[in-house]
Amino acid sequence: MAGRRRVRIMTYNVHRCLGADGTVSPERIADVIIRHEPDVVALQELDIGRARTGHRDQPELIARSARMRHAFFPAVEAAHERYGDAILTRFPLDLVRCGSLPTVAFSLERRGALWAQVDCDGLPLQVLNTHLGLGRRERLVQIEALVGGDWLGDATCQAPRVFCGDFNTWPGTQAYGRLRQVLHNAQDRGRHTWWRNTFPSRCPMVCIDHVMHSPDLKVRSVEVLRNRLTRVASDHLPLIVEFTLP
Repeated sequence: MAGRRRVRIMTYNVHRCLGADGTVSPERIADVIIRHEPDVVALQELDIGRARTGHRDQPELIARSARMRHAFFPAVEAAHERYGDAILTRFPLDLVRCGSLPTVAFSLERRGALWAQVDCDGLPLQVLNTHLGLGRRERLVQIEALVGGDWLGDATCQAPRVFCGDFNTWPGTQAYGRLRQVLHNAQDRGRHTWWRNTFPSRCPMVCIDHVMHSPDLKVRSVEVLRNRLTRVASDHLPLIVEFTLP
């Protein structure tokens, strides 16, 4: 295994950069990224131009501070205000697809996904990021769409690939099981699995943030970043996985 390339993937729901102390700070989120040096970052719940967060472009500010490229998809748009998810990386990045996910009656907000191809020193890595809905039935509909032909089932979405995000569900649920038919979970070690909880950040009780991957990617390490900074920066803790590339 000596000399094989590695890639560090982070997924992080940043809660519009609103911390547990009531302060909105994209700079603090950027600091988390800079300190832990991921190569690819999947961020959820970002604002652009919204009054509630000072009309700032959060993904642009975070990416610039961390010296990364980025792609953003707004799941929600109203006038000049946008809210959604982003992929950041220090590698060259091409946005392959972005779009809204199906919903059901009485869903609280629109959800979306984005898919980028990241050039990891000559190896194309497919990276997908999403934030699934709060309802059980809603998540099932959304996961069926994501494993379908527009996303993971697309012939061009070939391994190696990772699928990251806040799935709002935990291992053992029907929605999680459907996704597990397609990809591995970086934390899954069978009977010896210790699920690392990510929410809420002050006292994490559930594992709802995940990094899924194709089997050709070998997991080197998994860590939930729980320290003084991450406990206050968002209501979720960031999850970071290091892989050996094939």
